[in-house]
Amino acid sequence: MKTDKQLEKLIAELKENYKITFGSDEGKQILTDLEKRCHFYATTNIKGDSHESAYMEGQRSVILFIKSMLRNPKEKGI
Repeated sequence: MKTDKQLEKLIAELKENYKITFGSDEGKQILTDLEKRCHFYATTNIKGDSHESAYMEGQRSVILFIKSMLRNPKEKGI
C-alpha cells in the first residue's frame, strides 16, 4: 500500500507528464481535436436518448480530466 506522500509524488509526476505531452505543439493539436470529437463545446444531452447522452458525457469527461491535470492548482475553472 502506498503512503500519502508516495501518492502525492505519483500524482505530481503524472501532472507534469500531462503538461509535457499536451504542452507540445503536437499535444495542443491533439487536445484541440479531442475537444471537437468529444463534445467539449457542445451539449451532451440528447432528448429521448439517455444512453447516447451518457456515452457522449463520458467522452466529454475525459477532456475535463485532461484539462484538470493541465490546470495550475491556483487557477479556477477550465
